[in-house]
Amino acid sequence: MSDQLLQVEGLCAGYGASQVLDDLSFSMGREAVCIVGRNGMGKTTLCKALMGMLKPSSGAIEFEGSRIEGENPEQIARKGMAYVPQGRRLFPSLTVDEHLAMLARGARGKTWDAAAVYDLFPRLAQRRKNGGAELSGGEQQMLSVGRALMLNGSLVLMDEPSEGLAPTIVDTLIEAVHHLVQQGVAVLIVEQNLRAATSMADRQLVMVSGRIEAETTAAELAGNPELQRQYLGVDA
Repeated sequence: MSDQLLQVEGLCAGYGASQVLDDLSFSMGREAVCIVGRNGMGKTTLCKALMGMLKPSSGAIEFEGSRIEGENPEQIARKGMAYVPQGRRLFPSLTVDEHLAMLARGARGKTWDAAAVYDLFPRLAQRRKNGGAELSGGEQQMLSVGRALMLNGSLVLMDEPSEGLAPTIVDTLIEAVHHLVQQGVAVLIVEQNLRAATSMADRQLVMVSGRIEAETTAAELAGNPELQRQYLGVDA
């Protein structure tokens, strides 16, 4: 695409002496893109590096025209990158309303406020007085997505959003991703679930041993058992 929102070039990062990301490069515009791959390929490490939770040893990350590698998560979030982490990371004692109220001041007058989140996820509106620990796994994931949206950024990064969820909830998340893209919000999804990945995004980037090994489409990946076996370990 000619108008790139996020560009990653030659990214290397890891933990101590263990290098996980190895000369990783890709770019994306205001679209949905899914990064798929077997377990242990570095997908979550990539999320952490993009969000400033892990400092790269080399390479460049350019977001909205600015270099962000080495910046902290707060700085990156202020520039418009929001994160839906694996495991959701909600506050057990805070209600749904209270989770969203923490971000309400910054959302005032913008597209995504609490009302817009409740429109996107009506089930959350029904559970608005319930604490985080009282929500189902699917409701927790909806709240985690809604919380990220209230930053009103240009890119939402989702790490394994469908993990452990029922198919009906996964369908709700798929619809939400499509809605976001229609609203001009880019979504970068790290996903292990083949159905979810190919339903959320047409562009599929395959990650192998810390780098982007191949790019394919949702239709090609969903319809090619050999690709699934080779890149995802799916036994058709």
